[in-house]
Amino acid sequence: MVEMNGLTKTYKLGEELQTVLTSIDLIIHKGDFISVLGPSGSGKSTLMNMIGCLDTPSSGEYKISNQSVSEMTEAELAILRNKEIGFVFQQFQLLPRLSILENVELPLIYSRVSKKERRQRATELLGKVGLGDKLTHRPNQLSGGQQQRVAIARALVTNPAILLADEPTGALDQKTGKQIMDLFVQLHREGKTIVMITHDEKIARYGSRIIHLLDGEIREEDVAHV
Repeated sequence: MVEMNGLTKTYKLGEELQTVLTSIDLIIHKGDFISVLGPSGSGKSTLMNMIGCLDTPSSGEYKISNQSVSEMTEAELAILRNKEIGFVFQQFQLLPRLSILENVELPLIYSRVSKKERRQRATELLGKVGLGDKLTHRPNQLSGGQQQRVAIARALVTNPAILLADEPTGALDQKTGKQIMDLFVQLHREGKTIVMITHDEKIARYGSRIIHLLDGEIREEDVAHV
């Protein structure tokens, strides 16, 4: 599903070049639940941006669904992101003036899905994450854990090939974070491919594969479950 060969990312800071990722080799198979574990500054977010086609590599090859990312235009990348990738962020990024139903519908508007189908799919997913009785609520009427469930439903509404989660429990207390991780485990068991970025080893162990990232390099990989 995802294949990276010798992927490197370098940024120019003034007159100097800073390498953030170095020679990344990574294969993600359909149905994987991968945790990318590393401290702040290790390159985790940059790697997620690469996987999510929010940024392009400086060198090396990146393929997603057998498509070479480096050969795509910005318009093609935008279409790929909307179709193949669902994003879940630490701070939820919900629009405060919209109901949670309208928030979940948003990606389908960009895909030009009919209003009837948008509403049906968004309603089904909000029911799946346990919020079927709060469709008209706005984000500020929900707890942090409930808002993250809305964000997960929004990420799933286009039925993406990959779900990318960036520190999904970072803004939540321990109990609520466990509930969110239990939801990710359920989604994985249903066949969803998940890549999660985290600095927390306990959270990382919810994944079936753990990639240890340090100073922009993959140092080791292991298999772990909670």
